Amino acid sequence: MARAESPIFSWRSLPRWVWWSLAGNGVLGILVLHMGWQQYHRIPPTAALAQPRPATAATTAASSETVSLEAASLEALGPRQQLTYEQWVDLLRQEARVAAEHPADRLAVLLGDSISLWFPQDLLPTERTWLNQGISGETSDGLRQRIGLIDQTRPQTILVMIGINDLIRGVDDSVLLDNYRAIVSQLRRSHPDTQIVIQSILPHAGTDTTWEGRDRLLTVPNSRIRHLNDELEAIATEQGIYYLDLSVAFTDAQGNLHPSLSTDGLHLNPQGYLVWRTVLQLYLRGQG
Repeated sequence: MARAESPIFSWRSLPRWVWWSLAGNGVLGILVLHMGWQQYHRIPPTAALAQPRPATAATTAASSETVSLEAASLEALGPRQQLTYEQWVDLLRQEARVAAEHPADRLAVLLGDSISLWFPQDLLPTERTWLNQGISGETSDGLRQRIGLIDQTRPQTILVMIGINDLIRGVDDSVLLDNYRAIVSQLRRSHPDTQIVIQSILPHAGTDTTWEGRDRLLTVPNSRIRHLNDELEAIATEQGIYYLDLSVAFTDAQGNLHPSLSTDGLHLNPQGYLVWRTVLQLYLRGQG
């Protein structure tokens, strides 16, 4: 299948019926409230830990097996909060195996950190069947090393969002971007017919942040994140894959993550995930 040349999601290109649809279900009101009409163009979790992990059934037919597999895995490994990184990787390996053994039409894979991990299953777009491969605290290097877990799956779409934990830990931008290039190259080799999508790194809420690692987070200015997103868009163009700019849907007039979309200035609340869902729905429907 021939690859498109890095399509960039554009709000201005949306047909009028899309806006009427959003207005009808109330989501447009949320977007307008938190973005402002002037932002319909590109701008050049402690609380979450108490929640149960979202279900990641890979197929409708295999959902009961996946759920029982996950339940058995969690029972064997102990409470979610006490899982080590290696135990999380093992759990995701098992879920990926189920997805490979029970192929689903229009499978989509989320690759990332806690922001992807906590995407509520019931808010994920119904246009796809979802396999969530997020790990809390994940870095670009960690994702690069475990990307092979999904090699045997055959997704229609793979969505990648990673990087904020690198920045919090002081990883140099060049290292983060090199890891992105390696991740994308490996995904292209393993999934030549799959739509691979880099999603922009979300900003944080600046001085409104209440996350427990606030001091470390505030050493990473959102201007740096915007610059990195420009670099990620360039990587997508170079690699001939897709780039999805989420910033317009999440930033306030100052370019920060809007506080009403977040639990702590870093992680998303249900309203934030509803906004993300809307962007994904519009993107996925445009891809068919």
